[in-house]
Amino acid sequence: MNSPTRSPRTAAFQTAIVPAAGLGTRFLPATKAVPKELLPVVDTPGIELVAGEAAESGAERLVVVTSAEKRAVTDYFTSAPELERTLEERGKTDLLHKVRRGPALISAETAIQDKALGLGHAVGCAEPNLTATEEAVAVLLPDDLVLPAGVLSRMAEVRERQGGSVLCAFEVEPDKVSSYGVFDVSATDDDDVKAVHGMVEKPAPADAPSRLAAAGRYLLDRAIFDALRRIEPGAGGELQLTDAVALLISEGHPVHVVIHRGARHDLGNPGGFLKAAVDFALEDPEYGPDLRDWLGARVNRS
Repeated sequence: MNSPTRSPRTAAFQTAIVPAAGLGTRFLPATKAVPKELLPVVDTPGIELVAGEAAESGAERLVVVTSAEKRAVTDYFTSAPELERTLEERGKTDLLHKVRRGPALISAETAIQDKALGLGHAVGCAEPNLTATEEAVAVLLPDDLVLPAGVLSRMAEVRERQGGSVLCAFEVEPDKVSSYGVFDVSATDDDDVKAVHGMVEKPAPADAPSRLAAAGRYLLDRAIFDALRRIEPGAGGELQLTDAVALLISEGHPVHVVIHRGARHDLGNPGGFLKAAVDFALEDPEYGPDLRDWLGARVNRS
């Protein structure tokens, strides 16, 4: 499986924040020892797929917000000279390429979140990692695998035209809206870009302002950090990123969504993770043909 290669810097953002401090409870007992973000989708950890998406869109740096016990997520992006030397000596060039692929994608560093106090708190923990000149930052939720890659680049184009912050949305069926945060929007001159006026968390279908749900990709103006300092904790004492975005909207900060028309996988639960693994494996030239035949035979037996 190939990850995207690094692309030239874009003007929109240089840093991508990945919140990864969770315990991965839905994957226990495996996550007792292995961070959920390092579980492989076929042969590539989910964190590398997300990092590849960020790098392809121009990010030069990945800030992994995690706990002190989960530094292995960031360590994945460091080189392994001894392993590389062994693989090179044994002529295992394909494996050598895979081992070197992650560290070559992007420069990764850690921001520590001491307590799990919500997504907004996690994003705020990364502020000291930014340089003074960065005007915007990307946030990628590692549980959301958005395919094909490229939506962040599209979001950067919208920010360049409209300013402010840009979020990613996907359209869900009416009976599914109660599982998501749903955007209140109005039209622009682009069918795939909407102006955002608010957001409703998990509304009843009859109360949903639209069918556009959040998709775990954010391109946020630097003003988000000031907003995070001014919002009040919500349920469970957590700071919600959507509350900070709502505050900015109320103060006239422009916010738009880009509608993603491709696929999306939820890596945050075993069922979604399995679907992603099958989807990726079917596209893999090494595993795909045999898996396709086996799946057909297996489904016919059930």
